[in-house]
Amino acid sequence: MREDTIYAPASAIGGAIAVLRISGPRAGETVRILSADLTKKPREMRFVRILDGAETVDDSMAVFFPAPHSYTGEDMVEIDCHGGGQTVQRILALLSGLDFRPAEGGEFTRRAFLNGKMDLSQAEAVMDVITASAEQSLKAAMQQLHGSVSREVASIESLLLDALSGIDAAVDYPEEAEEDAYSALPEQLSHACGRIDRLLADGRRGRVLRDGMQVVILGRPNVGKSSLLNALLGQERAIVTSAAGTTRDVLDERTSIRGVPVRLLDTAGIRDAADEVERIGVTRAWKALETADIVLVLVDSSAPLTPEDMTLLQETANMTRIIVKNKSDLPSRCQLPEGMEATAIAVSAKEGTGLDLLSDRILALAGPSRADAAGITNERHLHALEQARIAVAAAMAAEELDCSATDIRSALHFLGEITGTDVDDAVIDRIFSRFCVGK
Repeated sequence: MREDTIYAPASAIGGAIAVLRISGPRAGETVRILSADLTKKPREMRFVRILDGAETVDDSMAVFFPAPHSYTGEDMVEIDCHGGGQTVQRILALLSGLDFRPAEGGEFTRRAFLNGKMDLSQAEAVMDVITASAEQSLKAAMQQLHGSVSREVASIESLLLDALSGIDAAVDYPEEAEEDAYSALPEQLSHACGRIDRLLADGRRGRVLRDGMQVVILGRPNVGKSSLLNALLGQERAIVTSAAGTTRDVLDERTSIRGVPVRLLDTAGIRDAADEVERIGVTRAWKALETADIVLVLVDSSAPLTPEDMTLLQETANMTRIIVKNKSDLPSRCQLPEGMEATAIAVSAKEGTGLDLLSDRILALAGPSRADAAGITNERHLHALEQARIAVAAAMAAEELDCSATDIRSALHFLGEITGTDVDDAVIDRIFSRFCVGK
């Protein structure tokens, strides 16, 4: 445990109620500015007055959590006071007068990690819960906070430790155990490799729950890109006119589809631009494709394909894309090349038809099947898993048991980076640097 005692607001200041946190070995001394001794009745929220000498600063509620049964694993006090700025600042000044110090960003959760109240993957999930931008994002973050990642990693570590113990036994007792180790090792490593592969496959799709899915709307001018953006958002965000080339830049809007966060990028119409501003917009449209999870290639269902349409269909052939035939409320005059018609989706951005089918296809291509199946949503975790997968593959290919043992220990190191059992202080510092004060 840390020797100093810290404090910070754990909620926004300026609302009806503010929550203040105090954590550390001297947290119980907060009673010096309270009208009642919370430590005599731990874990019971009580009415108290905040006192500055004989003056009452505020009427509040407060509770004392003795170590180790608290969020941080240290003695903690939480005060629910009125949220006005003057009230909160006066109480914070009183806490400072007790020789407590202001907490750094993420320090409460960092102490929880260091005191063994949660592992590193769960600590990271705290911030994911706070910043979740859609329903499924929140569900995935809560799954991780409750240990979904920890359990998956622990199960793989168990397989690798079994394999490693077999190798160690073979080294110590070659006549009795070496043959058994050689025969059991391939299956053990293959099973571990399969578990990692499944986590990686789900994780790459599950990443969108944390970071959002990037969907780029691409098409020549006047096919209804901005109208489709507005229809998917459910509000008028892009200017829609009958004049071609209205959109001159990439419009970036956030929404959710079936509870999954999505970034929709409406791009300038692709054509040989007539002026410099439009040319820049077209260049940015092509640039947006480099980071897209899905490309929606729009064509006008009411008009024959143009050379610009054909160019877009050819340029996006190797991308994850959906061909969308817009203006389906009008008589159809568009015939797609062979093999594309069957998978195209007909919509009318004007009438709002076909949008449910389009949403289903977007999620089927790039979204997780459900939040609790995603497991890994953190890019750092995915990188560590990829490195562990490489190490396990090397262990499978090694001809000598001692070489396999070295690679297995390397894999365990990378898995330990996920949960924090084997991680550098620099990584820990970087993780908690993105936390806000009071968390």
